Amino acid sequence: MVVRVFVASSSGFVAIKKKQQDVVRFLEANKIEFEEVDITMSEEQRQWMYNNIPPEKKPAQGNPLPPQIFNGDRYCGGLHLMGQLTQSKPATP
Repeated sequence: MVVRVFVASSSGFVAIKKKQQDVVRFLEANKIEFEEVDITMSEEQRQWMYNNIPPEKKPAQGNPLPPQIFNGDRYCGGLHLMGQLTQSKPATP
């Protein structure tokens, strides 16, 4: 299975860009292979991401924001996943 990180390269929100960078750095530091998917470049990928996030994990209003992480077709988490990841496995420099 391939870990896929859905990102938005043209996001104007600094907080979103930082979370995306944090996720990518964590995966790289822990030598976890992943594919970065830019939802601003592909409507099909954006729709796939939206449609495959479980309803209970979607925000009450609006669309889910990147980064969103999947392992194959299995949803792993989104913006708040980094806190859980860094607590469970420390990143190496």
